[in-house]
Amino acid sequence: MEPAEIARIAAEIAEELLAGGAASVRGREGLNHSPEVCPGCVQRCAQMCAVKTRAIVEAGADRVSASEHLTKVDPSLAGLIDHTILKPEATAEDVRRVCQEARRYGFASVCVNPYWVPLVAAELRGSPVKVCTVVGFPLGATSTAAKVCETELALRDGAQEIDMVMNAGALKSGDYAAVESDIRLVAETCHRHGALLKVILETALLDDTEKAVACALAKLAGADFVKTSTGFSKHGATAADVALMRRVVGPQMGVKASGGIRTLDDLKAMTAAGATRIGASASVKIVEAAARQAP
Repeated sequence: MEPAEIARIAAEIAEELLAGGAASVRGREGLNHSPEVCPGCVQRCAQMCAVKTRAIVEAGADRVSASEHLTKVDPSLAGLIDHTILKPEATAEDVRRVCQEARRYGFASVCVNPYWVPLVAAELRGSPVKVCTVVGFPLGATSTAAKVCETELALRDGAQEIDMVMNAGALKSGDYAAVESDIRLVAETCHRHGALLKVILETALLDDTEKAVACALAKLAGADFVKTSTGFSKHGATAADVALMRRVVGPQMGVKASGGIRTLDDLKAMTAAGATRIGASASVKIVEAAARQAP
């Protein structure tokens, strides 16, 4: 697609937002700032706040990232969750434990840094749990060639889902053709191997129009999901961001919110509200609640 065509699409999205398309979203929570700051707020709403996490899923998220601590979830709900361990100090023992949890509870995938893909693939062999890894993580500022190579190696090692970080700097510079090409080449690589591609926008770094343009570019480039955050930037997902993303990509694509669930009841409520993909930042509270409810 020519840069002029991409710019035209971006302008249309911006015009729609300015005309009031996102007004109702902004009125609910604000696209970047909540009108109500919780006591002890650390600007990680999706990871720490049950109310806002529920709102994220109700806004249209298909997945929300989960940390390695999430263990005691009802098996009927676990298939919605990406079980994630991306902390740099994670050990082989940590990764094996997460894989064991994923097999036991039937999570959608285990998401790890690329180094651990061979281990995860071995641990999950014979299981329906997918192997997921990250590319261009966490900044997204590597070259397209590096992202494609990283994707190829990860897929060769056994990855089945790729969470790629978009080049936010290129987007903010207005180089939409470069962003679209970056995503498209990784998407084509994934699809040749039968793998899914999720594009991490890092919404904390973008304004409203840039988020919409990023979603449009990811869709044009053939990505399967758009995702809010890496979890390594200023803050994670907000309900308003997810609503905006769902509005732009429509029902055809997945939307993954990078955040978490505070209680087991919240997780069930999100599913009841219609979410098809959910993750959660695991907390001791979830584990204790699940243990209390277990037969």
